[in-house]
Amino acid sequence: MPDTALQTADDTLTALTAFTWSPRPEPAQFVQRLLKECFAQSPFAASLSERMHVKTGTRLLDWIDHFGLPENDPALQELDAVGYTRADKCGVVAFEHREGLFPRIRIHHGLARQLAIKVESVADFLAANELGVEIEGPPLASVRVASLAYDGSVEILAVERHGSLAFDPNPHEQVPLAAILRQTESLRLRRRNFASDDDGFIHAIQLIEETIVDVGRDRACEIFFGAEREYWLRRNTAGRMQKARQDLLGLGWANHDHHTYRSSRANFSLLIAFLERLGFQCRERFYAGMEAGWGAQVIEHPVTGVTIFADVDMSPEEVSQDFSHDGLRPRDQLGTVGLWCALHGEAFLQAGMHHLECQFDFAATRDQLKQAGIETMPPFTDLPHLRQAFTRGEQWDVDPVRVERLRSAGQITDEQARKFLQNGALGSHLEILQREDGYKGFNQKGISEIIAATDPRRAAAHADG
Repeated sequence: MPDTALQTADDTLTALTAFTWSPRPEPAQFVQRLLKECFAQSPFAASLSERMHVKTGTRLLDWIDHFGLPENDPALQELDAVGYTRADKCGVVAFEHREGLFPRIRIHHGLARQLAIKVESVADFLAANELGVEIEGPPLASVRVASLAYDGSVEILAVERHGSLAFDPNPHEQVPLAAILRQTESLRLRRRNFASDDDGFIHAIQLIEETIVDVGRDRACEIFFGAEREYWLRRNTAGRMQKARQDLLGLGWANHDHHTYRSSRANFSLLIAFLERLGFQCRERFYAGMEAGWGAQVIEHPVTGVTIFADVDMSPEEVSQDFSHDGLRPRDQLGTVGLWCALHGEAFLQAGMHHLECQFDFAATRDQLKQAGIETMPPFTDLPHLRQAFTRGEQWDVDPVRVERLRSAGQITDEQARKFLQNGALGSHLEILQREDGYKGFNQKGISEIIAATDPRRAAAHADG
């Protein structure tokens, strides 16, 4: 008979280490060389890269959608050696790297290399950069492409995606414009305040099921998170500042890395279930240890590329269960995540996301935002392959009913209650991140430290009388 305890421990270890990401310098060097060669041959690409860095603090490297290589391009002979594997899509011969964040590579029948950059809206990009070129694909098509510059050896493309991994627009696509506009409006107007959180989840499920029926699951995911970022922006000054900077070049949020949701223990499995309805797939799980008091599930959408970091209070013994699906029992003690939800509401509902993280040139963005009056906290990750820091948190007013509920339950002190009512409590952040060598993971130790640093009680203790 198998040893059940040992089996449980083995299963737990497998779940926690199933996704072990490492820096991948070989494919990173390969991609950077391709990009450098494009810069050398395309003045437009080199100029765009410089303007992106100066005006937005971002690197064109992090905006690459894909490379297109001619059939006889010698670089194709290197793909296998650097870890790319064949992954044909929609009749196109293509390659992808499954062990890191690297752009896809397609083979095409032209003579020039192609560098395709991702943007939220091709029309916005063309307008912002005063480029009078045609867009291939009708408005709101699944894929839209514009050729920005062509010098015979390199062609620069802008690509807009709406829940599709296709490389080329479908000339026969019937775009359901009315349905897209109807469901976009529906999700933007999603009601978030209910007498019970269960009712809020039920309402969201009804909306998303209607959206999936109307426009398909992948497009529903893209529309939903566009609405989520919009809601978060209304409550985050740093986010609005950076979005405006990126919109000056017509880029939008196409450089998003992950969206972070804080959840109460009672609602965590509901959050994961909702995301799985949209086609998300669970990746690595985190448990930071007894002293940290939190766990997290990373969950990724395979088509839109949206990645979620979902935080929740956890106890040591709960790491042995599938806490993302089995559920977590409510408890009296509140950690950082649970208290944030008790003060502000669920990130999925009333509060909105805790933070949005995008890919940047770490030092440049921090310096540029500082000049604009946006301060950042000390880095909580400063590794050769990963750098992360939060902007100073937004201080949100707190509903007195929520504060009194916590005080009456003994979950905060009278003094903490007074300071929350007087000064509010830490709400949301923008996270500045720079990845190197295609590193796709997260720094568990650093996350533990920043979660502790953003505990509302800690901030209240340092607040002026």
